[in-house]
Amino acid sequence: MPAVPIKPSLSPDARRTALNVLNRVLIDEGFASLSLDEQFQQTSLAPRDKRLATALVYTTLENLTKVDFALDQFLKDRTELEPRVLNLLRMSTSQLILMDKVPDFAAVNEAVNMARDMGLEPMTGLVNGVLRSLIRERENIPWPKVGDPNYLCVTYSVPAWLLERLTEGYGAGTAEQIAAYRREQHSISIRRNTLRISEKDFSEILKKKVWQVTPGLVPDVYHIAGAASIARDTHFLDGTFSIQGEGSILAALALAPAIGARVLDACAAPGGKTCLMAELMQNTGRIHAWDVHEHRVRLIEAQLERLRIYNVRPAVRDASVYQERFEGEMDAVLLDAPCSGTGVMAEKPDVKQRLKPEDMPKLVDLQRRLLGTVSRYVKPGGILVYATCSLLPEENSQQIEWFLKEHPEFTSDPLPASIPEGIRALGKENGLQLLPHRDGMEGFFIARLKKA
Repeated sequence: MPAVPIKPSLSPDARRTALNVLNRVLIDEGFASLSLDEQFQQTSLAPRDKRLATALVYTTLENLTKVDFALDQFLKDRTELEPRVLNLLRMSTSQLILMDKVPDFAAVNEAVNMARDMGLEPMTGLVNGVLRSLIRERENIPWPKVGDPNYLCVTYSVPAWLLERLTEGYGAGTAEQIAAYRREQHSISIRRNTLRISEKDFSEILKKKVWQVTPGLVPDVYHIAGAASIARDTHFLDGTFSIQGEGSILAALALAPAIGARVLDACAAPGGKTCLMAELMQNTGRIHAWDVHEHRVRLIEAQLERLRIYNVRPAVRDASVYQERFEGEMDAVLLDAPCSGTGVMAEKPDVKQRLKPEDMPKLVDLQRRLLGTVSRYVKPGGILVYATCSLLPEENSQQIEWFLKEHPEFTSDPLPASIPEGIRALGKENGLQLLPHRDGMEGFFIARLKKA
C-alpha cells in the first residue's frame, strides 16, 4: 500500500518534505531525486529549507544501515513498526547522530508532531521515548569495531551481499574505498554544447557565474560547485551547456561516431549520450534513439529541442526485441544497458536500498539479450560499445568475455583518441572500469568492440 504523505499544503517545511520523500523511496520504491523534485513542486519551501530537506533525505539514505543499527539499541524489533513511523525515527536519528547543525529539541519535537500529523497519535510516546533515549545514550552506542564482520556494512551502510561482491571483484581494500566514497565528494559536471558556443565564449560565461569551476578530465567538461539550481540557469535552458557526468560522456566518446554516420543509441533516455554524439557528428547523419518507456522518450525529445539537435530520431522501442529492418544497417551502436547502478551509489544512495541479490541474474540475462540483439544491427567493420554504470564484474568484463565467445565476429577494439590518454591507460582487455574513489566520476564500465 502506497505511503500516505503528510499534506504539503498543511505543513510545507523541510522535515515533512524529507519524510514524504523517504516514505516514497523506502515504502513505494520510488527514486530519491525524482521524489524530491515532485515535493519541491508541490510546496513553497525557501531555498534554505530545500537544502535541509535534501540533506535529510540523502544523509538518511546514505547511512541507513548505520541509522538502523543505532535504532536497534532502543527498539525491540524495528521491523514490526508501522513503516512510516520507522522512517520518521530513521530521519530523526540521522539528524541526531549525523547532522550536528540540527538542535536535539527540534528533531524530537518535530518528530512527535509529525507522528501526530500522520494520524499516529498512539505512537507519539514511542517516538518521543526512543529519540530521548538515543540522545542520552548516543555516545555509548556499541558501534562495530575494525575486524568485526559487520564493521564495513554498518560504517558505510552497504549491504553485506554487495560488499561481498565488491570484495570478490576488487579485493578488500578497494571494496572499502568504494563503499566509503560519498556524494559530497562528487561535484556536478557540465558539458559545453559545441554546436552552439565556442570554448572562448563559454569560458567568459563561466567567469561571470558565482560558481566554483574546475576543468574536468574530459575536454569541454567542467566541474561545478556552489550552484544551487543549475537546471534553472538561463544558459542551461537555452542549450549552451548540458548537465552530464564524465562517465556517461566517456561512454559516448568511446563510440566516436563519424560525420554522416548512421548510429543507434539502444537504451538512450534521458538522452545525454545521444545529444553528445549528435554534437560530435555536427548534426549530420542519423541517430536512432530508443527507449522502452514513452515518458522517457519524451525526456530525449526535450533535450533535443533545448540543444537544437536535428539529426536524432527518437522512438519507443524495446531494444531486446529484434527489428529485422535494422539488420547490418548501423555504422555504430551504443548499448548503455540497464544495470545494478552500483557505479552511481554515491550520487544515488537509494540504489543500495533498492537493489537485491536476486535482481542480479535477471539483469545479467537482460544485458545478454540486449547485446545479442543490437549486435545484429552493426554492419561489417562497424563498432559496438557496451556500457553500464555498474561496478560488478558479472555485468561488465564477464559479459564481454561471454559475448566474444558467443559472437566470434566481434573483437575488442582500442578506445579512441577522443578519450584522454590517462583514462585509456586504465583499460584492460575486456574494457575500461572507472572507479568513483579513484577517478572522481561515476563508476562506468565501457567496452568497445569491432565487427569483422
